[in-house]
Amino acid sequence: MFKKLLHIEHASPQTDVGLLVLRIAFGGLMMRYGWQKLANFSEYASGFLNFLWLGSEVSLGLATFAELFCAFLIVIGLFTRWATMPLIITMLVAFFQAHADDTFDVKEHPLVFLFPYIALLMAGAGRFSIDGVLFGMRRKY
Repeated sequence: MFKKLLHIEHASPQTDVGLLVLRIAFGGLMMRYGWQKLANFSEYASGFLNFLWLGSEVSLGLATFAELFCAFLIVIGLFTRWATMPLIITMLVAFFQAHADDTFDVKEHPLVFLFPYIALLMAGAGRFSIDGVLFGMRRKY
């Protein structure tokens, strides 16, 4: 199972370029939100969702870790499939819990990020990534 999470195989260079664009766009945009949370941690902590009774500070720390560190891993394409998992969980929690009482216009934002992360979980980082270099593209185009 773990070997499949690191395996990289794609049909065309266009797929790899598309995955690169997806990683840079959605990872880079998410890093902005993670940086905001880190820079204003004490201000956000008091009003942040208390997920699974972990406390608002721990919940904020986990969200910040996902949105900053995991998003950075996605941008550079390192352990991409693993890095998408905390982000997928964070976006699901944001949609179903943090914004449960909000209108769909507000709830839509986590969904916009959720689906590209699911796609990256399924497809991997592509050839143009650190994963591609480390774990190999065996096939030549």
